[in-house]
Amino acid sequence: MKCLSYRPRRAFAMLCAAAALAASCTAAYATEYPTRSISLIVGYPAGGSVDLTARLLGEEMSKRLGQTVVVENLGGAGGTIGAQRVARATADGYTLLLGSTNEMVIARMINTAVQYNGATDFTPVGLVASQPMVLAASPKSGVKTAADYLRKARSAPADTYNYGSSGVGTTLHLAGEMINQATQTRVGHVPYRGVAPMVTDLMSGQLDFGILVLSSALPQVRGGKIVALGLTENKRSAAAPEIAPLAATPGFESVDINLWFGLYGPPGLPQPVVAKLRAALDDTLRSPQYRAKMLDAGAEIAQPGVDLAAFQAAETGKYGALVKAARIEAQ
Repeated sequence: MKCLSYRPRRAFAMLCAAAALAASCTAAYATEYPTRSISLIVGYPAGGSVDLTARLLGEEMSKRLGQTVVVENLGGAGGTIGAQRVARATADGYTLLLGSTNEMVIARMINTAVQYNGATDFTPVGLVASQPMVLAASPKSGVKTAADYLRKARSAPADTYNYGSSGVGTTLHLAGEMINQATQTRVGHVPYRGVAPMVTDLMSGQLDFGILVLSSALPQVRGGKIVALGLTENKRSAAAPEIAPLAATPGFESVDINLWFGLYGPPGLPQPVVAKLRAALDDTLRSPQYRAKMLDAGAEIAQPGVDLAAFQAAETGKYGALVKAARIEAQ
């Protein structure tokens, strides 16, 4: 057997030394990380459910990471502008994304301009929370229960009645389409530019029904301005135990959909940094103080350790089927 010549042996030794140095540097970087503030990108304006979740999460993770987590709102294009920023960011752990169902799963299915893949162009850190949505009725509609809704929708020709959402292809829109499928009804869709104008039309009777995230719906429901017909998840929410799930009413049994939030980094985020972020996230999710604040906001906190990549893959299949059934064509 011939021995390696001096030159190949030296090259091999240099390669090993370089690999060892890289591993050592990565380990040292992870040990020191973070050494400065972290930007947590939100693809929506301040004040919405994603922004509120990010601010509560950032406050708690700051305590655990020893550095300030600064929420940065980059609203526009249904959350995709903020997501695009993180997909192209340096993979050093200082730019993160609080992503939601809309920009991480649905956007690419309906918008050909989206230049990232939510499943492959990010490093998933962990699932943060979810919120059910509410099917609500105008007080002027005379509809007070899910059973009333079903009788009214089934007794009229298709598209006689309408439901509003915050836009085409959003989770709210697809929740409405899931209700149509489950109940075998055809209530028409009216897209709005946000929840506020939709609520205004619900209160005035210009709109029959609407789909709202629970945190947005609760003040209006409890103030008597709109009528909650049921939750889109198949269980009650601790934040609003008085609102029954739609699935408890015959005809709605298969309705089960929510809006979720996950923590992501850019692609290629070093595993030691991911591990440190995941540990801080899991500790936050176990915090009684954090859980109480999120509950007040209408959210359900995720269990620590959920495999976000696997969860997202399952959600992609579910929403893909809804988009197809609703005949929403990519623009």
